[in-house]
Amino acid sequence: MTTKIAVFASGSGSNFQAIQEAILRGELNAQIKLVVTDKPDAFVLERAQNFQIPTFAFQAKNYESKAHYEREIIKQLRDKEVEWIVLAGYMRIIGQTLLAAFPKRIVNIHPSLLPSFPGKDAIGQAMEHGVKITGVTVHFVDEGMDTGPILSQAAVEVVEGDREATEKRIHELEHELYTSTLKKLFEN
Repeated sequence: MTTKIAVFASGSGSNFQAIQEAILRGELNAQIKLVVTDKPDAFVLERAQNFQIPTFAFQAKNYESKAHYEREIIKQLRDKEVEWIVLAGYMRIIGQTLLAAFPKRIVNIHPSLLPSFPGKDAIGQAMEHGVKITGVTVHFVDEGMDTGPILSQAAVEVVEGDREATEKRIHELEHELYTSTLKKLFEN
C-alpha cells in the first residue's frame, strides 16, 4: 500500500527532490500528495510544479496565530488524504494543532548529530565549535526544537575551514538517510 505524504519545506527543496526521485525509482513506496511552504517564493514550489505535485504556500503573518494557519494546513492535508508529514528544511516549529492531528506521524531531518547543534544553522554551529565530525539526524517531531525521538543518524567528516564542502557532504548524506529511514517507517 502506498503511503500518502506531504513534504514541508521553506527553501530550495533538495530533500523534497531526493524523496520524489526515490519514489519515481521505486525505492520508496509513497506518493507526495502536497508540498507545503511558508515562503511563497521558495524554490521548492518550482520543483513541485516540475513534478506536477500540488502545493500550498502561506505566510504566517496573514493569520491570527500559529493555530489558525495550522488548521488551514490540516484542511489541505485532509483534502489530500495525507497520512504522514515529512519536514524537509521547514523552518517553523510545529505547533500543538498539527502535532495533535498527526501524532507520531511527523518526521524531520536535521543537519547535525542531535542532541548537538539543534535549531538554526546547525552546520555553522558545528564549524564554529571546531568539531571534526558532524552528521545528519532523522527524528520524530515533538513540541520542542529538534528534541523528538531519534529514528536514525549518520556521521559526516567536517571539511575544516570549508563550509560549502561540508554542506555538500551533509546534503548528499541527508538524501540517502531520509529515503532509507522513511522506507523503514512506512513499511512498518
